[in-house]
Amino acid sequence: MLEQEISAGSRRALQTGFSCVAAAALLVACASNPEPIGAPSGQDRVRVWVTTSDHSKALSQEADAHFGPGERLSTTIDVDSAQRYQQMLGFGAAITDASAWLIQHRLDEPQRQALLQDLFGREPGIGLDFTRLTIGASDFSRQHYSLDDMPAGSTDPDLQQFSIARNLDDVVPVTRAALVVNPQLKIMASPWSAPAWMKTSGSLIKGTLQETQYDAFARYLVKYVDAYASQGVPIFALTLQNEPSFEPENYPGMRLSARARADLIGKHLGPMLERHAPGVRILDWDHNWDLPNEPLAVLADARAARYVAGIAWHCYGGDVSAQSKVREAAPDKEVYMTECSGGDWEPVKSGGLTLQARQLIVGTTRHWARGVLFWNLALDETGGPHAGGCGNCRGVVTIDSRTGMVSRTDDYYALAHASRFVRPGASRIASSVESAELDNVAFLNPDDGSIALVVVNSAVEPRRFTVAAAGRSFDYTLPRKSVATFVWHSASDSR
Repeated sequence: MLEQEISAGSRRALQTGFSCVAAAALLVACASNPEPIGAPSGQDRVRVWVTTSDHSKALSQEADAHFGPGERLSTTIDVDSAQRYQQMLGFGAAITDASAWLIQHRLDEPQRQALLQDLFGREPGIGLDFTRLTIGASDFSRQHYSLDDMPAGSTDPDLQQFSIARNLDDVVPVTRAALVVNPQLKIMASPWSAPAWMKTSGSLIKGTLQETQYDAFARYLVKYVDAYASQGVPIFALTLQNEPSFEPENYPGMRLSARARADLIGKHLGPMLERHAPGVRILDWDHNWDLPNEPLAVLADARAARYVAGIAWHCYGGDVSAQSKVREAAPDKEVYMTECSGGDWEPVKSGGLTLQARQLIVGTTRHWARGVLFWNLALDETGGPHAGGCGNCRGVVTIDSRTGMVSRTDDYYALAHASRFVRPGASRIASSVESAELDNVAFLNPDDGSIALVVVNSAVEPRRFTVAAAGRSFDYTLPRKSVATFVWHSASDSR
């Protein structure tokens, strides 16, 4: 099945109420899954979905596999649902300003609803359950701004000029529409910079937060939570700063040391949220795997640690094992992957689908992530719009800003192989790893007792292997450079 696009014909099919089959070019999930994932099935039946790197198979439902007698092959994945680890929150991508603007202003209403259903819906749809918003501008905004901009030399300590007006034309309506499709959607938010008047640089670009402005910045974040709640967008979690050990040259950013973050959390934001919005989590770090001592330093501050619910990670430096290192030191803290972009650079360019699936879906969850976010949900045909920063990033989908045509990228399919089959509240369960080119991770869903096993074949040739679970097994040959999801019910479950 080739790359699908939202076309004028697909829009007409939706507008005239045509069936799932008539809209198949639009909704691959609909075409490849004629029955609900949790539908009753024989205990020996294993349903299989496959995507290949060339997209000749794209979330394609293949012939069922079946548990039965047979010898174990030399490569065997043992799945043990009795060994359970973290409960999953979900998978998704960020509704950046760029993504929201494209969805709101470069798609007509039928296109927009079809795309949101495809992304956030389930059956049909890939069931994204987690997203991230930016508090003010990021590099993927059309202009640089904060939510309390003032003329040079002026300040606003009482935040009288605070406003989310810039978001009311795109980010807010798109996020609300996503919540209509998926009311369980969890939303986190991160600032790229404090307002310029709070910073040592006097600019949204570079600098750090003045100590005298810690309280004002904490109130700024709380006002953001309130403002979005008033628009029907509940915030699940906040980070203090996107990538706090990096000062970008040409887009908003702000260095914020571990000491500063600990003081902000322990003395200001933590107590404020506890009084005003106790359900909002604080996640520290929101940066790469290569500096695990940064979040550990914040957690070493007892006053700050009591308010930190978890650690947020990015993928652009270091190794995913850093997530486990920090969790071993603080097992009561949650783990999240909050940003990783696909794009036109190595090794992502040559690794493609299987690299993204191996690193972001398998690697992060095996190292305790309960939520996994890719970066931009949608970008245009040029990798924008953006104001500085990454010029060769890609979104989960690409929206042609001239025509409204939508195409799905490797990131879409990497996400879909988990998000469509792993429900919120699912537990990661034990699954063995016996091959460097055959990565896997398994989950047990709480609602129907189904097990979802994601397997990634990074090799340039097909790989045959055995899956063994609860005294049963089946064999499967996975195509070269491909990802598969296997779904079955345990032998003791008659559903």
